[in-house]
Amino acid sequence: MPSERIDPVEAAAAIEFPDRIGFKPENPYLENFRPYIPASAHLPELTPIPLIMGTLLGIVFGASSLYLVLKTGLTVSASIPVAVISITLFRALSKVGLRNATILENNIVQTAGSAGESIAFGVGVTMPAIMILGFDLEFTRVMLVAVLGGLLGILMMIPLRRALIVAQHGYLKYPEGTACAEVLKAGADEASRAAAHAQAGAPVSEVRALPIFTGLGIGFIYKVAMDGFKAWKDTPEKVFGGAFSGGSIAAEINPALLGVGYIIGPRIASIMCAGGVLAYLVLIPAIKFFGSGIAGALPPGTKAIASMSPNEIRGAYVLYIGAGAVAAGGIISLFRSLPTIWSGLKGGLADLRGGEAARAGFVRTDEDLSMKFVLGGIFVLLALIVLFPQLGLQWNILGAILIVVFGFLFVTVSSRLTGEIGSSSNPISGMTVATLLLTCLIFLLVGWTGPTYYVTALSIGGIVCIAASNGGTTSQDLKTGFLVGSTPKHQQTAILIGALASAIVLGPILLKLNEAGTVYVPVATDPAVAAAADFHVEPAELSTLKTEQLRGPQGTKDQANYRAYYKSDSQGGNAVKYLVNDQGVPVYMADPAINGTHKTRPDGTTVTKFDAPKAVLMSYIIKGILNHKLPWTLVLLGVMIAIVLEMSGIPSLAFAVGVYLPLSSSSPIFIGGMVRWLVDKYLRKKFGRHNLTEEQLVAEGDKSPGVLMASGYIAGGALAGIIYAFLNSLPSLSAFNERIEHWADTSNPFFKGNFEDLLPLIPFIVITILLYLAGREVILGGGGRAKEVPPSSFGP
Repeated sequence: MPSERIDPVEAAAAIEFPDRIGFKPENPYLENFRPYIPASAHLPELTPIPLIMGTLLGIVFGASSLYLVLKTGLTVSASIPVAVISITLFRALSKVGLRNATILENNIVQTAGSAGESIAFGVGVTMPAIMILGFDLEFTRVMLVAVLGGLLGILMMIPLRRALIVAQHGYLKYPEGTACAEVLKAGADEASRAAAHAQAGAPVSEVRALPIFTGLGIGFIYKVAMDGFKAWKDTPEKVFGGAFSGGSIAAEINPALLGVGYIIGPRIASIMCAGGVLAYLVLIPAIKFFGSGIAGALPPGTKAIASMSPNEIRGAYVLYIGAGAVAAGGIISLFRSLPTIWSGLKGGLADLRGGEAARAGFVRTDEDLSMKFVLGGIFVLLALIVLFPQLGLQWNILGAILIVVFGFLFVTVSSRLTGEIGSSSNPISGMTVATLLLTCLIFLLVGWTGPTYYVTALSIGGIVCIAASNGGTTSQDLKTGFLVGSTPKHQQTAILIGALASAIVLGPILLKLNEAGTVYVPVATDPAVAAAADFHVEPAELSTLKTEQLRGPQGTKDQANYRAYYKSDSQGGNAVKYLVNDQGVPVYMADPAINGTHKTRPDGTTVTKFDAPKAVLMSYIIKGILNHKLPWTLVLLGVMIAIVLEMSGIPSLAFAVGVYLPLSSSSPIFIGGMVRWLVDKYLRKKFGRHNLTEEQLVAEGDKSPGVLMASGYIAGGALAGIIYAFLNSLPSLSAFNERIEHWADTSNPFFKGNFEDLLPLIPFIVITILLYLAGREVILGGGGRAKEVPPSSFGP
């Protein structure tokens, strides 16, 4: 008799009370699953101090992440570092007589604290493009995009929890979420441990701190030595020449990426790296071969291909191919996931129809925020989107519809992809590119091609970008909660509060960062600026411009009022801001901190500049499409690649991520996956005589000290990365950083010299071998082996 389809809501309830419902869940990984804290236990969870602490940590980490994304276009996950800080702070407070936090309270801290990083990424990727397109970076506009996108992503993720977190348990790994759960269990207080031991059924997973905190210490020290003290080069690279000109390989030897690869396993890690191999060892060399004979620049490139480096070719051509592949892979993934998504949504719809009666049968660990609250919140946010004129969407129903459609699409894709490859490698910027591509294409069809629609398109892209980013982060948090036994509605409340606070604060921080590094270049003293400023603003247009004064140190020397005028580039380049006098004559060229080029003020003092690479890409896409200059051939090549992969039975989205990301990011993930493959191969041999099922063998690998140590690598690398980003932003440390850089460039062969791409592999190989030995229990085997199945059941 064929088995009846099981509702994931009922399956989730059966996890805690299998006797209450007479069936086994379809997912074999759920059959023996027990959360660390059982649903029948009621520990303090959503209490004021953890919520406030998490919100404040989220703001701090959000500020550091904003700095990092403006500098490099990348961020690091904040959940694990926040969890480690929370455990440490509450333990310290318990030493002076205050109550230690339960594992569920520490989980609330990391949940609220994770929102800042994801919002910072979306803000840093999209909002600076406003200036590049020729508009002011207004506080209200930035704040609205951050608040609306952040809250919308969380609300859209809530109905997907049962489909992706519960029903797909064991299939979607959510590596950072899993790692964070192990950190929380390792730091659990006595009350939490007592509650965990009190549950009936299978023995509680005994997780000790040694492998996790050993990995955390190694990852932290490694990353500090590499980034802070320039002990070795962070990204060794080999560029090929001769017959294979344009080909290159590289690896960002980051312990966090190595740990992510170990946790997600060899299959997804291999598929993802294969996309990078296609980009760097096939597409770029092919472009170099066919394009080297072209004398001039081949659009969208700006210089001859023969003189381009592999990374320049990637930025000019392959990124568009990768964006097309990510867009197609995301859409295909969404359609494939529709049955699973619908099964999860049915539980929410039942909640909407039945109210409290429908929710009465849910156990504590399966209680989401009310579907009425979720839908009502989404409706209110959409109403605000079409009411505020700063977004360019006032009474624009089409724009609101696009936000709903693309928002739900990419929140779903982001949540699922985060489960497969982790937050660190989740291509949110690629999803934003896909959103802008589709949005601007629709704008073309309806005839919206003027510059006024630049802000409209970017507002849609920004809101969707932040929503997708927060959707992925929320998924990791809910996975952590699922494993430790938290109450979902409490987590959802915490991350909504944390997201709102971070979104409000990050806007002023962005404006201050830009203001602090803005240089007002006098037109009269700079010949190059004077040549570009050879224009005059007509009185009729002058009266419509906003009045502005010089800000920062230069504002104390010149307090006159000027008119702000953006001069567009007829060739498609960045718009340039000038301050003109009452006669319409340019007096200053305002060179911003974000994407600016002048690093010194007229008095000789230096300022910090931000390249904001992702924001530049977003601005080029909007102008490219609405000005009919987008290279559709490259985008469609990416779409075709995704289709070919799907026809071959290969998951196209993970592959497309590899095409879009640098090979240097996916190669350490691949190495981590290969280490996991070797460990799993050893475990298969070790348990060969016990006739274990495939699911039991996978569970053995997931419980090995290797996973715990990989979790520590992720935590240590992420924590060190954020601390380094924060300290690096302090002007007082600039002299110290310059001395370190000088020493590394002149005296450190691991950083600069003939063997700069070979010697740095030595410390990376060391931590890779340590991870392998931990997985095989050669080291740390007695300190952290998690056991959900007693060893005696498998024999001696």
